[in-house]
Amino acid sequence: MSDTMTGARPRAETTPVTRTEEQDAATRPARQRDAFFDNAKYLAIVLVAVGHAWEPLRQGSRAVTALYTVVYAFHMPAFIIVSGYFSRTFDGSPARLKRLVTGVVVPYVVFETAYTLFTRWSSQDPDRPVSLLDPLYLTWFLAALFVWRLTTPLWRLVRWPLPLALVVAMAATTAPSIGPDLDLQRVLQFLPYFVFGLLLRPEHFRLVRRRAARILAVPVAVCALGLAYWAVPRMDYAWFFHADSAPELGVPLGYGPLMTLATFGCSLVLVGCFLAWVPGRRTWFTMLGAGTLSGYLLHGFVAQAAKHWGWNEPAWVRGPAGVIAATLVAAVVVTALCTPAVRRALRCVTEPRMEWAFDDTATERAGARRAAP
Repeated sequence: MSDTMTGARPRAETTPVTRTEEQDAATRPARQRDAFFDNAKYLAIVLVAVGHAWEPLRQGSRAVTALYTVVYAFHMPAFIIVSGYFSRTFDGSPARLKRLVTGVVVPYVVFETAYTLFTRWSSQDPDRPVSLLDPLYLTWFLAALFVWRLTTPLWRLVRWPLPLALVVAMAATTAPSIGPDLDLQRVLQFLPYFVFGLLLRPEHFRLVRRRAARILAVPVAVCALGLAYWAVPRMDYAWFFHADSAPELGVPLGYGPLMTLATFGCSLVLVGCFLAWVPGRRTWFTMLGAGTLSGYLLHGFVAQAAKHWGWNEPAWVRGPAGVIAATLVAAVVVTALCTPAVRRALRCVTEPRMEWAFDDTATERAGARRAAP
């Protein structure tokens, strides 16, 4: 992926769990939050930032490209699976719809506008319009989550939700005519991961947290890195971005459905490895897991500003020392952006109350209907 803020449609970015699925947990006492999921969200957002730091360093480096490929094979699916898991209770009720608007729609509108204005500055493109139908850079996930969340009742109703979602994703890879509106290629191609998350239960996460799973994850990850290194000159890693159809990637139409199944299997295995290594106890970074949306939305400005100022142009940055330095800087920056102070500062746009915009009596009436015998 070579996303820039120059106005071209970004290829693929990753996403954290957003406020919509966290708001219920955030309103409960802190002792009821599961440290495992907060740890997973923080570690995943660090990988997001590190992946963006590696992006301009891939050219000419097979090792960096292999690492980049492995990371992009699982961190976006991991976020989407966890998002699906936390979406299991979405029923389309007024209260849930209100949280969907305040936790997804409002941040999308605000940051889509902000990134467009930032693009005008960084790319010297003063005429780029603000378009809420064409997600820019990081904001595509918010648009996708809005669509996925609205369809949750349907996926909980059908008999075979995951096979059906896979069929939809496979069909999308054969349809280059799908336009950029709401980045529907990604919405459809990543749909199986969201549906997979809807089907998960707490006991499924306990399976990957066992000691045997942690041990098994080591050789699996080593093999994945070796395979990625071998595949760098032989395969287009853009398949893991799920942003384009097979014809757009320059391969025959029939490759799309096959690669959908292959990448889905690979990603699930690597997500399992990642989750197996996530600590289940409280750590120094557990509290940062509640601020991943802030880190996700803000670190994009830092990454794009760094590109604009040419931080990757010095020759030493492309050497081992430069790659290590870029990795550490990205991890430190995104960690700072996930802190409670930053989260509180952004609360007015990432988790606004907006009581003035909603009719509370509608929620009360819906609650009364559910409570009626």
